Amino acid sequence: MKTQLFQAFTERAARFVVRASLFPPTSALTGWHHPTTRSDRTLRHDVRMSSAAVDQIAEGESNVEEVVSQAENQVSSLDRIGKATIKVLGVGGGGSNAVNRMVGSDIDEVEFFVFNTDAQALLQSPVKSENKVQLGEKSTRGLGAGGNPAIGEKAAQESRAAIQNVVEGSDMIFITAGMGGGTGSGAAPEVAKIAKSLGVLTVAIVTTPFAFEGRLRRQQAINAVEELRNIVDTLIIIGNDKLLEVMDPNVPLSDAFKVADNILRQGVRGISDIITIPGLVNVDFADVRAVMLNAGTSLMGEGRASGKTRARDAAIAAVSSPLLDVGIDRATGIVWNITGPPDMTLFEVNEAAEIIYDLVDPTANLIFGAVVDPNLNKEVQITLIATGFGGGSSNNKQQLVPQVDELPRVPVQKAQEEILVERTNGAESTGGGGIVPNFLRRKKKLISQFLGMKF
Repeated sequence: MKTQLFQAFTERAARFVVRASLFPPTSALTGWHHPTTRSDRTLRHDVRMSSAAVDQIAEGESNVEEVVSQAENQVSSLDRIGKATIKVLGVGGGGSNAVNRMVGSDIDEVEFFVFNTDAQALLQSPVKSENKVQLGEKSTRGLGAGGNPAIGEKAAQESRAAIQNVVEGSDMIFITAGMGGGTGSGAAPEVAKIAKSLGVLTVAIVTTPFAFEGRLRRQQAINAVEELRNIVDTLIIIGNDKLLEVMDPNVPLSDAFKVADNILRQGVRGISDIITIPGLVNVDFADVRAVMLNAGTSLMGEGRASGKTRARDAAIAAVSSPLLDVGIDRATGIVWNITGPPDMTLFEVNEAAEIIYDLVDPTANLIFGAVVDPNLNKEVQITLIATGFGGGSSNNKQQLVPQVDELPRVPVQKAQEEILVERTNGAESTGGGGIVPNFLRRKKKLISQFLGMKF
C-alpha cells in the first residue's frame, strides 16, 4: 500500500514540477510576480511531506482518513499551479441574488460565496453551506440591516476575520452588490478594503436602483458607489434604469431584476472566461491584471447575434449598448471576449475586432479572448469592459460617469457617432456640414445600417 500510494503521488507531482517550470516567476513586462508560481524547493517539500504521510499510513501512527485527506490537499495545491484563483462574492440581498443565479450556470473555474446579514436569505441560497458567511452575527442577530448602510458596515467590521479567511489566497475577486440597500451599500466597501489590503485584484460590479425605488435608496447608492470607487481596482456600474431601454415594456417586475442579475453574470463570465478557459486566443492572468489594476471607473457593453454576420452584429450591439454612456475612445484599457459555437471562424473574429478597434484609442491597452462554447446554438456573444475613465482625477470621473440621478437619456448611438466623426484625418466632406473619416467611408453601409448615422 505504501509503495503504491507513494508512486502515484510522486508521478503526479513530477508532472506538476514540469508544468511549473513553464511559468516564469516574474513578468518581464510588468515586474509582477505570478501569485500561483511555486519554487522547486516548495514542490520538493510537498513531495517529502506527502511521502511522510504515506509512511504514517503504513506504520499506523495516525488516523488513515485524516492523513489521506492531508495528502489530497497537497495534491490539490499542486493542481493550482498555473491557475488563477478567482472568487465571486455576493454581498447583501441584491449581490447574493445575483450569485445565486450564477451558481450552476456556465461560469467555470470560479468559486461562489454569499455574505449577508439576513440569516434566512443565507439558508435559502443554493451556494454550498461552507461558502455562506453571516455578517454581524452579534450586532444584527441574523435579522438584516434594515436598509441602513451604517449597520451593514458595522456588521462587516464585526465579521472581518471571516471575510479575510474567504479572500485570503485569491488572485482576483469580483464583488457583486446592489447599491442602495443596507448590507450591500455598507458591507461591500468593507469587503473591498480587506481584499485590497491582501493585494488581491478587486473588481466590483454593482447595480444602482430603479427610479421607483425612491430617493433615499438612490442617495445611499450614490454614497456607496463613491466609496467603492476609491477602494477597488475596477468599478463597473450598471444602472438599472438604463436597462429599461432594452427591456420589453411588458416584462414582469420580477423578471426586470433578473435582467440586471444576468448582466452581472455576463460581466463576471466575460472576464473570468478569458483567464480560466483555454480558447482560440489564450490570455494569462497577468495580462488581465495589467489592464484592470487601479483602472478606476469602467463601463460594460454586451451584445449577441446570430445569422451570417453574427460576429460583426454582436460587436456593434456591444459598442452601442445602453450601458455604455461614454464613448469607448476615452478608455485607457479594453478587455473584451467573444464566445461562439464550434463553427465560429477566424474571419468572424476579425470582423468583430475591426468594429471595436476602429472606436478605440490607438494607445489603449487591449486584452482580447476568444472562447468556443458548444452550448451556443449558432449565436455569438461579445462582452466588452472599457476601463480607466477619469485618469485618476475625481472631477474627471464625475464628468465621465454621472451620478445615479443624473444618468443621461441620450442614446449611446449619438455618443459613438460624435466619437467617430471626431476622427477626421484624411476625411472628406459630407456636403451637409459634416465630415466622414476614411475608415467610416469604407464601412459606410455597415455603420449607417446599425447606428442610424446619416452621411
